[in-house]
Amino acid sequence: MQAFEIADLLRALDRRGHVYEEFLRVEELSVGLARWPAGSVDDQTPHTEDEVYYVVAGQARIRVGGEERPVRPGSIVYVPADVEHHFHGISGDLEVLIFWAPPRRSRRTGSRT
Repeated sequence: MQAFEIADLLRALDRRGHVYEEFLRVEELSVGLARWPAGSVDDQTPHTEDEVYYVVAGQARIRVGGEERPVRPGSIVYVPADVEHHFHGISGDLEVLIFWAPPRRSRRTGSRT
């Protein structure tokens, strides 16, 4: 069994800027925790894997393709592979669990991040 406590994962994150830490990787899934400080810019580009975001802390807005909505603790957002998306208007330190299927960068091609 692999088990994790969100409080422990959050304590381990670097507090100086945007960071992503993967803590689980198996054949068909990976999971990590990301942090964007309040006021920061999310400059990510589309990924080759599907993602599910679960907002643990903070507030922002997310744009996925042509749709936009606010997010706050408890928000869950699905982002299909290869779709433009980013957080903006980050008004509180945004801490997000990210579930990737298949695992992050397992389909990586070119210079995508």
